[in-house]
Amino acid sequence: MTRPAARGGSRASADRLARLLNLVPYLLARPGIEIAEAAGDLGVTERQLREDLELLWVCGLPGYGPGDLIDMAFDGDRVTITYDAGIDRPLRLTPDEALALVVALRMLAETPGVANRDAVERALAKIEDAGDLVGAPVAVRLPGDTRRVEALRAAVEGGRALRITYYTAARDETTERVIDPLRVLMVGGRAYVEAWCRRAEAVRLFRADRIDAITELDEPATVPPQAVPHDLTEGVFRPSPDLPLITLRIGRGERWITEYYPCERVEAGDGDQWLVSLRVTDLGWARRFVLGLGPEVTVVSPPELAEQVRATAAAALDAYAVPVPPAVPRPPEGDADSAPSGDRAVAGHTQ
Repeated sequence: MTRPAARGGSRASADRLARLLNLVPYLLARPGIEIAEAAGDLGVTERQLREDLELLWVCGLPGYGPGDLIDMAFDGDRVTITYDAGIDRPLRLTPDEALALVVALRMLAETPGVANRDAVERALAKIEDAGDLVGAPVAVRLPGDTRRVEALRAAVEGGRALRITYYTAARDETTERVIDPLRVLMVGGRAYVEAWCRRAEAVRLFRADRIDAITELDEPATVPPQAVPHDLTEGVFRPSPDLPLITLRIGRGERWITEYYPCERVEAGDGDQWLVSLRVTDLGWARRFVLGLGPEVTVVSPPELAEQVRATAAAALDAYAVPVPPAVPRPPEGDADSAPSGDRAVAGHTQ
């Protein structure tokens, strides 16, 4: 019940903004016009027009001092604009502003999962056709494998099932899955396909750049009724209390962790060190994450993570250890024939 009301409120606000932007030039061209006549021309009630005029009274240029606000004079039921604060002509974009809009709209048109792409293309055409931007050499491409994203988008639009080979970073494994795509979307600058995974029997989100192979199957996508898309307004990873909590002691050079990952707690420690606590998908991912950081990071908890990191680091050091050459056997004492040559061999090795 609340959603339609919200959409209606948003629409009403947009209509009022357009009316206010139109109102100042209209009144400037008709000084002393009666409010009733103006309301009839603008298609609103007199009460609504008076409310609009009261709102205009507190609008103006940035700074919003008394000399920058829109001003008007009332004579009975007549109104005259005495200061327009610059809203006396249609908005004109500078070349830089128009170019920025073109780049933004082209990137929006390239973004997977964007609804009303036709509206984006129409707006883009209008801006490019106005002024000096016709045929402007602007090309926008999103990061990642464009052909892979296009294949995923085609499967969604065609309603086809897919067989994919996918690398799961959290478990450091590659698996083959059959998925029924729901939508392709862009989150945090990365393309994803959200789909019903027949292997997991649940809705899963697959990063496009981690899909190693795609095969479109000769069968339609079969999405069960319980397959509901995730709410991704706050990002792909959403920490929850049931996930493992790790605590790290980090130095100044690793403080970027607190900006890149959602942390539950950040506390100042000794010197430049911080104590950082965050949720992770599993301890296997956390082990690889810590091993990829610099020497200024120490695992505080849980103990099993610290032991996993220590064991993996020790195994890596053992793999790179230089083997010690075997000792040269010394001849038995009293062996006159072999002793001199043995001594010479040892002496020659150590010189």
